[in-house]
Amino acid sequence: MINYAPKLCKVLKTYSKEQFTSDLIAGVIVAIIALPLSIALALASGVGPKEGLYTAIVAGFVIATFGGSRVQVSGPTAAFATIVAGIVATKGMEGLVVATILAGIILILMGIFKMGVLIKYIPYTIVTGFTAGIAITIFIGQIKDFLGLTFTKSPIESLDKIYEVIVNLDTLKVETLIIGAVSLLILIFWSKINERIPGSLIAVLVTSVVVKMMGLNVSTIGSLYSVSASLPTFNFPAMNIDMITELLPSAFTIAILASIESLLSCVVSDGMIGGKHDSNSELIGQGLGNIASGLFGGIPATGAIARTAANVKNGGRSPIAAMVHAVVLLLVLLVLMPYAALIPMPTIAAILFMVAYNMSGWRECLAIVKRAPKSDIAVFVVTFLLTIVFDLVIAIEVGLILSSLLFIKRMVDETKVRRWTETEMDTENLREIPKDVLVYEIEGPMFFAAAEAFLNILPDKNTRVIIIRMRSVGAIDVSVMKVIKGFIKKCEEDNIKIIISNIQSQPYKALLKAGYVEKIGADNFVSDIHSALERAKNLK
Repeated sequence: MINYAPKLCKVLKTYSKEQFTSDLIAGVIVAIIALPLSIALALASGVGPKEGLYTAIVAGFVIATFGGSRVQVSGPTAAFATIVAGIVATKGMEGLVVATILAGIILILMGIFKMGVLIKYIPYTIVTGFTAGIAITIFIGQIKDFLGLTFTKSPIESLDKIYEVIVNLDTLKVETLIIGAVSLLILIFWSKINERIPGSLIAVLVTSVVVKMMGLNVSTIGSLYSVSASLPTFNFPAMNIDMITELLPSAFTIAILASIESLLSCVVSDGMIGGKHDSNSELIGQGLGNIASGLFGGIPATGAIARTAANVKNGGRSPIAAMVHAVVLLLVLLVLMPYAALIPMPTIAAILFMVAYNMSGWRECLAIVKRAPKSDIAVFVVTFLLTIVFDLVIAIEVGLILSSLLFIKRMVDETKVRRWTETEMDTENLREIPKDVLVYEIEGPMFFAAAEAFLNILPDKNTRVIIIRMRSVGAIDVSVMKVIKGFIKKCEEDNIKIIISNIQSQPYKALLKAGYVEKIGADNFVSDIHSALERAKNLK
């Protein structure tokens, strides 16, 4: 169990008026950045614009209050878009709420049982693969709105969406394409003019005015969704065992994504401020935030790296900044939400194109393909393709299994049992080994997949003693113990003595517990090869 303490409690002990002013400014700026992103990511997730703002407001405030980072800003992120859209399409908003709450509970349990450090054991190739896959999926999903196409069907899978794009290209609207292209140009080049005001906000304002003033035939949020200024309200979903069982895999995936994204964001922000986050407290905060988001009509949330970085760059140094960001978004929701109906859909698509590009990590992908071992490339490619063709749950499950199997194979390839030759004798400054004594060295990990390597220890016809040097064996498991048991029995039948040298702590304790130290003889466990050879001379 952990000694849970939200970062906010520690920060408030030394909080100053000057820091509040900096946090207030940073919070307002981050809210301006988060506004169009929250709406765009909500639409990409298959829900309405207000659900995105509910998430940024409720989850953003709760996570800042109870999390383990000084500067983390949380809300809807692109990582969830694919899996959330899938849940909404098959189980509706009710199913999404249940999955979000379950994910929150899982995150809290991960924090309580100190599993924050375990996230680093998820292979880089899997994270890079599914992140790039999500980026491609988001891109594919926005082609329709960017071109103003009219689909005859409502596809869910990416390949089906590509097919619909191809067969319905004749429905392309030039006005929509122009608005989308203008939005994209603003997003690409605005940062060269002004870095403080986000390009996404400028694109939204400019294109909304143009479409409204010129009366262009371009779909807007208001033409597709009901937009109103309404506060998030508490609503506990109806759920049963069957629904929970069915949604549990998706909830686990959401929890894993949330933990990876949030802790990665914490690490990045730590480097920017010279601080140190509490990973387990952050997971608890993320869990509470997701539960609150689900109960108040939001979608899954996690730490957003871009918004967190913007918070730091603009002077945010405490959770107060993220809390201000949530309050500002709440005021925007109440005052300006009706104007969100004017935002053109191709502008939303352009914003998501940029989100997809920024999250794709294409440079990292190329580096893996060019420089990584073939096994890592295989894991990356499989995870990437499965994310696009099927879904994120399958991609992560298969990626982890494949990565584990390839890792096991790699470890087995590293495990060697070899008989000593004159080269080893010269290296250890040994003059000679008696003819009736054999020396074997075990190198590498000895576990279930490598246990059979022990069978390579073969006695000669006149062998009296076998010395096994285990200085490179850090641990053994029950499968190896079973093979050792058979080896001891065979040596007893052939009247061959066994001497173990250089054994490490875990293997010795395992052999002792199993009674094999007694069978071999405690005096036959020696500290080095010189003592082993001396012992062999004295054994009869």
